[in-house]
Amino acid sequence: MDQGQVLNKGGIQLHIEMIKKANHYIRDQKENVNQQYRNHYHLMGETGWINDPNGFVYYQGEYHLFYQYYPYDSVWGPMHWGHAKSKDLVHWEPLPVALAPSEQYDKNGCFSGSAIVKDEKLYLMYTGHVEEGDFRREVQCIAVSTDGIHFEKHQNNPVIAEEHIAGIAQVDEFRDPKIFSHDDTYYSVVVAQTPDKRGQVLLFKSENLLQWDFVSVLLEGKPHQGVMWECPDFFHLDGKDVLILSPIQMEANGHEYRNTSSTIAFIGKMDWTTGQLSVENEHEIDGGLDFYAPQTCMGPNGERMMVAWMQMWQRDMPTHILNHSWAGSMTLPRELTILENRLVQRPPQAIYANILEKKVLTNHSLKQPLILRNQVTNHQYLKFVFNQTQTKEILIDYPKGEKERLSIRYLKETGELTLSRRFMGDPINGIEKPHLDERTIICDNQQEEFVLEIFRDTSSIELFVNNGHTMTFTFYEKELCRDLVVNATGECSLKYLEISNIE
Repeated sequence: MDQGQVLNKGGIQLHIEMIKKANHYIRDQKENVNQQYRNHYHLMGETGWINDPNGFVYYQGEYHLFYQYYPYDSVWGPMHWGHAKSKDLVHWEPLPVALAPSEQYDKNGCFSGSAIVKDEKLYLMYTGHVEEGDFRREVQCIAVSTDGIHFEKHQNNPVIAEEHIAGIAQVDEFRDPKIFSHDDTYYSVVVAQTPDKRGQVLLFKSENLLQWDFVSVLLEGKPHQGVMWECPDFFHLDGKDVLILSPIQMEANGHEYRNTSSTIAFIGKMDWTTGQLSVENEHEIDGGLDFYAPQTCMGPNGERMMVAWMQMWQRDMPTHILNHSWAGSMTLPRELTILENRLVQRPPQAIYANILEKKVLTNHSLKQPLILRNQVTNHQYLKFVFNQTQTKEILIDYPKGEKERLSIRYLKETGELTLSRRFMGDPINGIEKPHLDERTIICDNQQEEFVLEIFRDTSSIELFVNNGHTMTFTFYEKELCRDLVVNATGECSLKYLEISNIE
């Protein structure tokens, strides 16, 4: 048997049976899922729990996105790989479950990983997770598909295991491989943990995706950068090399990294001789409460797209508490560029093609509050352009009674933009001390205009600010607030307001 062969007949059959079981359950239960908080234009699982995006890839004319998935309950469980595809990154077609725990090396979960196309086949690389009492083992595995839907696990799994990292890292914290290619060689970045509990990224290489060699420690975390790193991604963009990942328990720095689990971008230059990244700048990727484990892919025209899990660890999940039979969603995909050594995120162009019923207001003075009654929907796009030259403060509120509101506040003097869900809907409690229901980012306050785009869905809001910053929140509004109130102090005028629905 050659190295491209997959599992023996018994292994193949067990995996098929596990996949069938999951898909039958989804088919039978999806009609029972409560729709109250389900999003309109964000990717979700049909039932159950989802978290990290996996295997984001452009394959045979469509985007494919896999994700960590437990279809049987709205809490985290033995991880499967859910799967969906899209032509435009807005409308997603659910596909059968791609991976399920079935082997000794992944019996407690097919953890996060990535995808790559080779010889018209789609290869998945994932972490096989085993946990029994105090014993824990994480190894890297391969599955292959000829149609992009049905996957067979490689017979010689795991392809990266203990022997590859002897004396470097331990297999109890060793996961989340991201495959990419450089100069006709395949590489994979995998996270691990140092003995003194810091994150590190290990680099491996292969000529065929099946046999791998250790190259280097690409980057190692500093003591303040968390006790473990997760979900790395590495890519070249606009003349820079970029490593993104998600640290656990990273120390807060001013307004940044306030969540227990965060996201960070390291931007610099890769030395392919040493296999190490020289970091020129680092920053938090998203300033919101619900953004984790982003993964990127290259689109058909060379564009770099990114999507993340729109939720956060160690927080309440109202849809689980309320027995809605689902939990978790993906963010709106974002197109990435680099400006002044920072990642800039823009909404994908395809989303604008799905904007309907546009209403426009121009050159409106804000000496008095602007009250837009019955203008809010739960699948909406808003674009504000303010003249901020003499502005002191801008307030945008979704009010509901005296206290309940989703609010956005911008202070011109400091550039602080604050998004708050403090009194909005079903409460979301987490382990952060003090409790977090709002976050703040620093925007460029030197421009003449302040441009704010808002993408609102049933239970999420994403802000895109003119200098490329983003804020991503979830909220669980019991009853839709249909009014919007815009207020300002100082000599502020609203140059342009667009209100639209998203198909």
